[in-house]
Amino acid sequence: MSQSQSRLVWDLPLRLFHWGFVVTILGCWLTNELGTDYIDLHMQLGYVALGLICFRLIWGFFGTLHSRFTTFFPTPAAIKDYLSQPKDAAPSVGHNPLGSLMVFAMLALVLMQAVSGLFVDDDVFSSGPYYNALGGDIDKIMATIHHNAFDFILAAIALHILAVGFYQWGKKHDLIAPMIHGKKQGVHLTDSNTIKHSRLIVALIIAALSAAFVYWLVVINIPEVDMYY
Repeated sequence: MSQSQSRLVWDLPLRLFHWGFVVTILGCWLTNELGTDYIDLHMQLGYVALGLICFRLIWGFFGTLHSRFTTFFPTPAAIKDYLSQPKDAAPSVGHNPLGSLMVFAMLALVLMQAVSGLFVDDDVFSSGPYYNALGGDIDKIMATIHHNAFDFILAAIALHILAVGFYQWGKKHDLIAPMIHGKKQGVHLTDSNTIKHSRLIVALIIAALSAAFVYWLVVINIPEVDMYY
């Protein structure tokens, strides 16, 4: 395959989100495993995860072609058509329908984990900024979610790694390198299904808005809660 057939598919903001998401989730897991000495870092990484989710949700409407949710929403018909394809069918340019399911599942799970963490108290040193803001019953529900949802995140990560490995080495469809440099190669790539640039100015504005929202949420807007002992 000649280098001239290499075309941009994944924009830079999406790639930065993807790998930043990986590092952040790994950091959240590691700081939790290391114990209470790292609870503050764990909470800060949770805020980063929340900011990344906010960015991705907005980028899903204003990003480039294959970043927009409308181009890869996994409808039943799309999933059925994909599963019925012959083995030698050309690989999907963007997310295939099964990969799309994983995208939405991970966004939902990590959003649930990050939001629930805002209401959690570790019974030792720290508590989330919204702990006790809506009452003890809500805190208990959030604590249950926060302490159990990560198991589902780990299961989703394991499934994702297995799927990538299957496509990478089983079907010989390179998924890893394009998520690093953004480009794919193939005669099925055209001007209509690839992109010219990454819309970096729009991405920077969305990133700034996402960071500002998280700062407002966890610093400026913290409710004053009367504590009774």
